[in-house]
Amino acid sequence: MRKTKIELLLIFCLFFLWAISSNLLPTMIRQLMKTCELNTFEASFTETAYWLAYFICPIPIAMFMRRYSYKAGIITGLLIAAGGGILFFPAADVKSFGVYLCIFFVIATGMCFLETAANPYVAVLGSPKTAPRRLNMAQSFNGLGAFIAAMFLSKLVLSGQSYSRETLPGDYPGGWEGYIQVETDSMKTPYLVLALVLVAVAVVLILVKLPRVGDEEVEQGVRQKKLIDFTTLKKPHHLWGVIAQFFYNGGQTAINSLFLVYCTIYAGISEETATTFFGLYMLTFLVGRWIGTLIMNKVEPTKMLTIYSIANVALCVVIACFGGYVGLYAMLGVSFFMSIIYPTQFSLALHDLGDQTKSGSAFLVMAIVGNACLPQLTAYIMHNNAASYQIAYIVPMICFAVCAYYGFRYKSLVKKLEGM
Repeated sequence: MRKTKIELLLIFCLFFLWAISSNLLPTMIRQLMKTCELNTFEASFTETAYWLAYFICPIPIAMFMRRYSYKAGIITGLLIAAGGGILFFPAADVKSFGVYLCIFFVIATGMCFLETAANPYVAVLGSPKTAPRRLNMAQSFNGLGAFIAAMFLSKLVLSGQSYSRETLPGDYPGGWEGYIQVETDSMKTPYLVLALVLVAVAVVLILVKLPRVGDEEVEQGVRQKKLIDFTTLKKPHHLWGVIAQFFYNGGQTAINSLFLVYCTIYAGISEETATTFFGLYMLTFLVGRWIGTLIMNKVEPTKMLTIYSIANVALCVVIACFGGYVGLYAMLGVSFFMSIIYPTQFSLALHDLGDQTKSGSAFLVMAIVGNACLPQLTAYIMHNNAASYQIAYIVPMICFAVCAYYGFRYKSLVKKLEGM
């Protein structure tokens, strides 16, 4: 049991690391609007480049892990993501938005390895009955990484200065090119630190023995098994889990990625104050994970999923109606209630998949492609309706409604599976 706890702690570190990576994106969107002179809609394609990797890569990654192991997948992902972080140094000289998009795709590919491996590994490393609670505990480390990225790393990147060619002070050192270079260089430090940590964790995992669990034990003696099994999608609770994850991810990222843009461009808040609010936003997410994990000892995960999703639907209505500071405070509430949705849906969708777990995990991770399109729809509506920008939050409202439906219908979906 003690050994299992040590192994879980090592895997929990991975949740922390990919949270750092993904939750730097809102900061990078705001920064790239300055350094590459982009509008809200154009900058939102940063999310597209990052999350597109989660649609393209999970099936090949699942095949790789089915052929080798969870551990091999994790180490490979750590090294790929580290390589992507180091690429920020040559990119600072090129200063091309297209180059940055390619780098984000590389980093996301590495993180996709981690997420495809770590989520099901935590789910199967222990009793199936406690899998939702165990995965929520792991995702608490994800919340901690999100908080650190939002509250502290964002302040390393964002200078608090936002000039256009017309408003730049005449005595600024180096003129416009000097300003752009300073803002560009500020993006390198967080990714250098992240790359070094990723390499260090990879070295530790190479030296530590992780046990083969669940489906890996079966696969040792059954090499003729398919490398990817599409029949998992015939199971209603898994198919609807994939659909729910698509909408949840899109809704969450729509709010996360545009948070700093909402604050600075539309609500008129300074960058320094906006990053503090962003830190508080992620702190409520972290607290929500902790509280939700404790509550899940007493309340069924499906009930919590339904209630939390309905709460977010209501809060998105508030944002869409009022905007401004009222909408900003409503977003803090959304962050709290979003906290348990992803890991709960993930673990529920993997229920009783057995040796199909890796395939099932791959399809659930692929559902993150919702991040590559729904935030862009939200940004497009916001950009083209400046006077009533808040109506864009109807998009995440619909997303959370789908999550509520999944939680409400889950038991009947499992009964359908049992009757098949």
